[in-house]
This record gives sequence, structure tokens and C-alpha cells, in this order.
Amino acid sequence: MNEHIVVVTGASSLPDHVVAEIPSAAIVLGVDGGLDLALAAGLSPSGLIGDLDSVSADGIAWAKQYATIARHPTDKNQTDTELALSFAADMQPARLTLIGGGDRLDHTIAAIGSLSARTLTGVPVLDGWWDGRHLDVLHGPARRTLDLEPGSTLSLLAIGPKCLGVTIEGVRWPLTDHRLDPVTGLGVSNEVTSTDGRVPISVSAGVLTVFDTPR
Repeated sequence: MNEHIVVVTGASSLPDHVVAEIPSAAIVLGVDGGLDLALAAGLSPSGLIGDLDSVSADGIAWAKQYATIARHPTDKNQTDTELALSFAADMQPARLTLIGGGDRLDHTIAAIGSLSARTLTGVPVLDGWWDGRHLDVLHGPARRTLDLEPGSTLSLLAIGPKCLGVTIEGVRWPLTDHRLDPVTGLGVSNEVTSTDGRVPISVSAGVLTVFDTPR
């Protein structure tokens, strides 16, 4: 099992505070043009995945020398990000982190939604950063305690199917064994009230995405 795999995608440069969260021993994979973003941030990806329609010529040249390239056809049924996450899941990571960003709303929804894929269910810790904002993803049945800033906000969303048995404590509006329908507003903009910032969250079925305050 690999300890931590980081998948870099999207069209926005990586914020310094996000790069600082990447362990030096993490395996980094670049999704098409994400390879250029990773290199610009001072990272050294070990893999390049995608149809290679957005990575630069310099990036491809670098990858040919220093990384493994998994090239896919342009006409395909999965996005490059989905392919990269599936590739990463096959490596059996203890933690898998997706980093991305950009101003294409459809790409944003598809990328974050790709963390709900069944192929990722077996990953013990699944999280991401999108435009500098952190998110955690729980494939039910799952339980996790988040360490957040007291007074900060967080939102719970069922990006894919409905979530059942949603329970959250340490917040202004706790939930107990609740049903959360897809992309509904009930879980949006909750507030951390626990003095130590610890927020226990659990879900019995479905995929729960937790967005917390930008760090």
C-alpha cells in the first residue's frame, strides 16, 4: 500500500498553502495540463495521465524523461481526472488527495463528483483541494473526526446519490441519522461550535462531501 497519492488536475495554479500540505514522500500524478501546474509549484510528478491535449510540449518532454506516461484517446467515456483517480486507486493508497481549480463550472462539478466513484470506496482517507478550499469525502459506511477552527463554517453535500444516516456533532446545527438528498441546502453553512474544533461526522450509506473554510 502506498501512503499518500496526490492527483493534480484543473487549470489553476496551486496555492502555496496547498502545496505546503503535500508531504515530501507523497506520490504526485499530473492530469494532462495538471503536470505543468505541478511542475510550476515545485513538485516532481511520477506520472502523467490523460489524452495530453492541454499539457505543454515542455511538460511532455519532461515527463518522457522523468515520469511514466499513460496516454488515453481523446474520444473516451471518462474524463482525464476520472482516469487518473482510478489509476491512483489501483495503487492502493492509504490517502488519496485531488488538487485542482479553474473557472469552468462544469469541470468543477465533474471533478469533485469524480471523488464519488465506486472505485474509490476502498481508499481509507479521501480528500481534496479545489481553488484553495479543502474538502473531505466519506464513502458510507464511514466515520471521521475533522479538526477545524472553532467558529469556522463547513458544508455537507451529497454530490452523488442521497446520503443516509448522516450524523454530525460539534456544530451549531447537529444532525442525527439524517437523510441528505443530492445537492440540497440543508447541510450548507454550518458552524463549528466545539471548543477544540473537533467535529465527528458519520454516514451509513452514500457519498458525503464536506467542504470546510479555506485554510
